[in-house]
Amino acid sequence: MSGIPHDHYEPKTGAEKWLHSRLPILGLLYDTIMIPTPKNLNWMWIWGIILTFCLVLQIVTGIVLVMHYTPHVDMAFASVEHIMRNVNGGHMLRYLHANGASLFFVAVYLHIFRGLYYGSYKTPREVTWIIGMLIYLCMMATAFMGYVLPWGQMSFWGATVITGLFGAIPWVGEPIQAWLLGGPAVDNATLNRFFSLHYLLPFVIAALVAVHIWAFHTTGNSNPTGVEVRRGSKEEADKDTVSFWPYFVIKDLFALAVILVVFFAIVGFMPNYLGHPDNYIEANPLVTPAHIVPEWYFLPFYAILRAFTGDVWVVIAASWITGGIIDAKFFGVLAMFGAIAVMALAPWLDTSRVRSGRYRPMFKWWFALLCVDFIVLMWLGAMPAEEPYATFSLIAAAYWFAYFLIILPLLGVIEKPAALPATIEDDFNAHYGKAETPAE
Repeated sequence: MSGIPHDHYEPKTGAEKWLHSRLPILGLLYDTIMIPTPKNLNWMWIWGIILTFCLVLQIVTGIVLVMHYTPHVDMAFASVEHIMRNVNGGHMLRYLHANGASLFFVAVYLHIFRGLYYGSYKTPREVTWIIGMLIYLCMMATAFMGYVLPWGQMSFWGATVITGLFGAIPWVGEPIQAWLLGGPAVDNATLNRFFSLHYLLPFVIAALVAVHIWAFHTTGNSNPTGVEVRRGSKEEADKDTVSFWPYFVIKDLFALAVILVVFFAIVGFMPNYLGHPDNYIEANPLVTPAHIVPEWYFLPFYAILRAFTGDVWVVIAASWITGGIIDAKFFGVLAMFGAIAVMALAPWLDTSRVRSGRYRPMFKWWFALLCVDFIVLMWLGAMPAEEPYATFSLIAAAYWFAYFLIILPLLGVIEKPAALPATIEDDFNAHYGKAETPAE
């Protein structure tokens, strides 16, 4: 399963041998749980188990909520109120599901930015990175469709705005938009489509997660140094690794317990903190909210979408070159999806021969600025589309693209990296000290 030399599963009992010869599921589980893992992984490698927990939580709570939800525009809002008021534990299930989505995105953003800093996307892990970005896109689609289901004011108008973006695509936009909506406007057919896809996509995500795990188990885990595990022999590999069980499983479970304390505190004491008040008002097509905003985890890309207005020079130039095909609305859509695409292309945009940002002095500063930029974009996405926020959004969006398309390729040429440790074992010993050999 992994390219790192290690002991593979050997069935011992007659029953194990019988099953292993017909369906080697025990061997697969053994190789997964006992996979050699770089022993210098730090606390930023805990997010995998948090994401796994979130996926299971969302699927389990979602299945129960579906038993009581009615996907019809006349009854959806009332059915959510029924869940909150009449179903045993329904309010807790709904709050777990709603806040679980936020925890899901907190974990995935930290997971992505950890990968960007430590170069986890570099050879030979490009496919692992691309699969991860596909999971992220599916998460965004699932979360957006789930936000529509309560059929509150922000649900309805958020669906109207976002599906309207597809109408900006030249030639094919309007048919695609009509197909998404199931008609000319957001209505019952839209709610049914979104309900069906919201229920289906988590299982697609689960399948992609399985492929994601398979991919990084094949190449081996990345680590904070970016130095690969020695693969010449099992003895050398053993000096750089420890088995995932029990060492990292216990560490991950401890991290999960700490994060769940915070999560359940939010669910128990401030469950509506991240929700929008307008979504507790039933959808009304005749009343437009004063300020339409998506959920917080979409805000950075929403800010990028709104940043490129008709008076921005790059939009004017694109419109002139294409004879008006690319207008401000379509350019904003391209920018929004392009902001995700440039992240997916990081394995090919990063020209540095050094993987980890730990050994790249110039990179550290530009990356820190990227993190700040992401948070600023999140804040700007929640602000009204007026000055000075429009100008700030344009500057922040420009840096996002400049980082991936200009700075990252250029740093690989001009930057002088620090010296890397020769092996993972050397890095581990430098941080934690070399284990003393017991006297014979």
